[in-house]
Amino acid sequence: MQHTQSDISNRLSWALLALRVSIFIVMFVWTLDKFVNPAHGMKIFEHFYGISGLAETAVYVMGSFQLALVLAFLAGIAKRYTYGLVFLLHGGSTLSSFPQYIDAFNNLLFFAAWPMWGACFALYLLRDADTRFALSK
Repeated sequence: MQHTQSDISNRLSWALLALRVSIFIVMFVWTLDKFVNPAHGMKIFEHFYGISGLAETAVYVMGSFQLALVLAFLAGIAKRYTYGLVFLLHGGSTLSSFPQYIDAFNNLLFFAAWPMWGACFALYLLRDADTRFALSK
């Protein structure tokens, strides 16, 4: 069956929306964790990024910036910047977990970061086609 350009565009816009919403869900929960359990955020920064002695207030400030970013990302605002920052932040998180990949079978859940990073990259590349429920067309 031959698909029309309109049909392909329609399917693409739904697929990109699905990527945007699913990436948002993960990033939003990570953001909420900074407010619900800032001590956990402090431990993550120390263990994965080598930043120790981080104040609880700093975790709240980072959480606030991250919340603004992920909400703008979900809304499809300033896509070049919000999608790009989400891609870079998730990439940093994925790469900082490198030691967990070496002990793969004791850290299987860490591998879920790779397809999500790929989804972030795909969404960034196709951001101009991501128009369904996006405030920036």
